[in-house]
Amino acid sequence: MNQFVLQYGKSNELLLFPHILEVGLKKNASVSFNTFLTTATEGLRLYYIIEGRFEWRINNQPVILYPGDVAVIMPGVPFGSDKGNLEVGAFTWIHLGIQKLENGQVVPGKWSGLSDSEGAAIGKILLLNPSPVLSRFSEAGKILKCIQSELFSTEVAYQARVNHQLDELLIQVTRQLTRQNHSARDFPKTFMHLEEMLRQNLAHQWTVEEMAALVGMGTTLFTEKVKSYSGFSPINYLINIRISEAIRLLKRPDITVTDIALDTGFYSSQHFSTTFKKLTGYRPSEFRNNHLRNI
Repeated sequence: MNQFVLQYGKSNELLLFPHILEVGLKKNASVSFNTFLTTATEGLRLYYIIEGRFEWRINNQPVILYPGDVAVIMPGVPFGSDKGNLEVGAFTWIHLGIQKLENGQVVPGKWSGLSDSEGAAIGKILLLNPSPVLSRFSEAGKILKCIQSELFSTEVAYQARVNHQLDELLIQVTRQLTRQNHSARDFPKTFMHLEEMLRQNLAHQWTVEEMAALVGMGTTLFTEKVKSYSGFSPINYLINIRISEAIRLLKRPDITVTDIALDTGFYSSQHFSTTFKKLTGYRPSEFRNNHLRNI
C-alpha cells in the first residue's frame, strides 16, 4: 500500500482530467499533529476508510469513521479534524470539481456520460443528503482503486475508463445514500421536509423527478408513497400545496392576485383563478373579499 497524492496541474497522470482536482492514498503509522486542518473547497470530496478509526468533523458536526465507511463532503462544507490531528490508519480519497450552478445546485461536468436529468437528480440527492457518512460501503473503495489503477497504467482508452468509473462512483454513492436514508426513514417526516423545500420555491415548475430527488427516491417509488400517504398524485399533491400557500397570501391585501399566482407557481392569473375555484369553490378575488369583510 504505497502512499501518493496526485493534483491537477501538478501531476501528469491528471493531465486529461481537469475535473479531478486531487486523488490520493494516505497511510498513517502514528498520530500526525496539525496535518489535517479544517478546510472548505468548491469541489465534492469523497474519503474511503481502508483501516483505522478516524474522528473527523464535517460541517462542524463530529463523525466517527471505520473501515469501509465513506465520508461525503459537499462543495463549500468545512471538513477536517479537531486541532488538525490525524489518527493512525489508512484512507483513500478523490476531490472532484463538480459544477455549482447559480441556483446552488451541483451537477457533474461535460466529462460525465450521465444525461442532464440524471446528473441533476444525483446532484440534488447529494445536496440534500442529511448524513455525510455512508456506512460499510466497500463498493466505493473498489471503484476508487480502479480509478487509481487506470491513472497509473495509462492503458488504451484509460481516459474513457476513468470517466466511466467516476460516473459509477457518483451513481453508487447516491444510491447508497438513498438506501441508507430509507432504512431509518419516517415517511411522514419526509413529507414535512419535502413540503418545506417546495414552499421555499413554489414559483419553480417542479417536475415529479425533481420532487423525488428532493427526498432521495426514484420516481416510481416516490409516486407510490405520495399516493399512499396523501391520496394524491405528486402533481396534485403539489397543486394542493400551491393553493394552501395562495390562501395564506390572499389574506394579505398588499399583494396582488397576479403576483400571488406567479409566486405560487401558476402559469397565469387565469390558470390560478380556474384552479383555485375548482378546489375552493371561490375565485381568488371572491375569497379575498369575503375574508376582508369578516375581519
